[in-house]
Amino acid sequence: MTAVLQRWTPICPIADVPREHGVAALVDGNQVAVFRTYDDEWFALDNRDPWTGANVLSRGIVGNRGERPTVASPLHKQVFDLRTGTCLDDAAMSVRVYAVRVSAGVVEVSVP
Repeated sequence: MTAVLQRWTPICPIADVPREHGVAALVDGNQVAVFRTYDDEWFALDNRDPWTGANVLSRGIVGNRGERPTVASPLHKQVFDLRTGTCLDDAAMSVRVYAVRVSAGVVEVSVP
């Protein structure tokens, strides 16, 4: 089995992303939405809203449903699980999830 190396792309300093907010970044041609939760957890999803095609998820409302960290699309308020990308309002819809980490105070994303 061949190991796949992850290439990490720096997005921004952690101070640039307030808690319960997101930012958008272009990573290897992909629009990615990066989110910081109230508990300082980090998540990255496609920025594209699957219903409208608009790249707006980074401007969504960050919160939770029960124990699930979520973001609600700013357009029609469909809610996505930040861990899985699954839409909690319509399980047939989802967005891609990306690996995200913080290294030396900088948020980084890896796109496969």
